[in-house]
Amino acid sequence: MQISTNTSRWYDRPWAAFIFFTRLPFWRLHQPPKEAYTSVVEFWPLTGWLTGALMATIIWFGSKVMPFPIILLAAIAVRLLLTGALHEDGLADFFDGFGGGGTNRTRILAIMKDSHIGTFGVLSLIFYFALLFSCMYALGPLYASVVAFAADPFSKMVAGQITQLLPYARTEEQAKAHNIYRRFNVFAGLSLMIQGLSPFAALLYFDYHWGNALLNWNYLVAAPCFTMFFLYMLMLRRIKGYTGDCCGTVFLLCELAFYLTAVALLAPSFTL
Repeated sequence: MQISTNTSRWYDRPWAAFIFFTRLPFWRLHQPPKEAYTSVVEFWPLTGWLTGALMATIIWFGSKVMPFPIILLAAIAVRLLLTGALHEDGLADFFDGFGGGGTNRTRILAIMKDSHIGTFGVLSLIFYFALLFSCMYALGPLYASVVAFAADPFSKMVAGQITQLLPYARTEEQAKAHNIYRRFNVFAGLSLMIQGLSPFAALLYFDYHWGNALLNWNYLVAAPCFTMFFLYMLMLRRIKGYTGDCCGTVFLLCELAFYLTAVALLAPSFTL
């Protein structure tokens, strides 16, 4: 993929985010300049609108014609194909590095950059997908679809804060994507917040009309934020920064915390 060096346009940065975070051929229609890729995190939740909406659509409409477990597997598989398993690859690398590298910063970063997957990486993916599938199944078609749409962009909004709280742990030349994300300005921060909270607000609106099953919705906000803070402290102590793998890991674990909290909040309304 060749990156244009033309003068930047207003749509270059969000377009670069869709090219960077998905495997859809957006680059065939337009190639943003290289500097647009330094701000892709600022539009990360916007790409979550696409992946979250697609999962929600598959879950809601697919569950009407196929068994629910099969539809959930299909929805998860479609997101993996859409993103090229970018975040899941980061999750496996993160657990390999932090699980096998001990407290040695250089060793952790070297393991995370290694393309081979180890025991910790395999186990992390097994437990992650098992928990994700179990949560979605427990929510049922209705809530699984709306939570899928809300959790994706909201968790990407939360995970994006890592790039502002920590310095990049490698040099630009050592980065897998050869790209370091820039610091947010006020406009970018507000834009990120709107992107992440809009689908979440839609979830609360529909839940209100369904009977306030998620009455303690503040826990849905707190759980991903606490997860991000825990991972922030871990990265600060072990590698004194973040990498692209760290960003993917924070997103997936924050999203998983969102799902787990939704299941816990809905548990009293379930009938055995």
